[in-house]
Amino acid sequence: MTLEQLRIFVAVAEREHLTRAAAALHLTPSAVSSAIRLLEERSGISLFHRTGRRIELTEIGRAFLSEARETLTRVESAELFLTETSELKRGTLSLAASQTIASYWLPPFLLRFRARYPAIELRFAASNTEQVAEAVRAGRAELGFVEGAIDHPALAARTVAHDRVVIVAAPGHALSGRPVATPDLTGARWVLREPGSGTRGALISALAAGGLPETALDVALSLPTNEAVRHAVAEGGVLAAISELVVRDDLASGRLVRIAFDLPERTFLLLHHKERYRARAALAFEALLDEAS
Repeated sequence: MTLEQLRIFVAVAEREHLTRAAAALHLTPSAVSSAIRLLEERSGISLFHRTGRRIELTEIGRAFLSEARETLTRVESAELFLTETSELKRGTLSLAASQTIASYWLPPFLLRFRARYPAIELRFAASNTEQVAEAVRAGRAELGFVEGAIDHPALAARTVAHDRVVIVAAPGHALSGRPVATPDLTGARWVLREPGSGTRGALISALAAGGLPETALDVALSLPTNEAVRHAVAEGGVLAAISELVVRDDLASGRLVRIAFDLPERTFLLLHHKERYRARAALAFEALLDEAS
């Protein structure tokens, strides 16, 4: 059974006339008659009574008409969905972002996208860098935003912004207000983001490049959010490595001070799966980011 056969059946059933149905469908009467005959032969059921030149629905034909109409309506709805989705009049975009990006960099872009495409449903999750990469790999998120390098064969990554991780402490810390060398960092206590965080990874990579392994740090606490790290370090006595975006206001107000030890600039990366199809909404979001850059 084909959709064309269903359309022909409905046209004939509504008019109870082959020639009029053929004219409405821009087909020949013989083509219409053949389609009805094939439909009946396939099912082994007579859908029409034929009395002379007249044609009218059988009881089964009337019941089937309701099913055929519902099927064609559903098909039209599906076709409309694809059309509207391609024109960004409906659809869903699933995003995942690491916490720093989710809280401090991405929200303005989400608002701009919503204003431009109000019919697109945005689904957004925040977690750490490793979890975001896994969400994109597994297809739970179409686009992912992470801090720092991701090396996975299934994922493509491109830079969308730059950031700097800074080392901060409460005012009066022993290392504040003076030049700091790498060995000084081993004598301090630290509060860091959890393993798997891009922020923690940026610190560890930079120190390892200078010959200082992660195990050389005295990590008092590993915390799951930037806000938890901010509050902990403000209590005094510890160092923290955190995005400059996160503590910008704290540094300006004097609640925290920056330690004079520079870490390399890092990148914010946009991830997508190399082999998965990206919907028009995802491409539109990428285009919006490109406009801003």
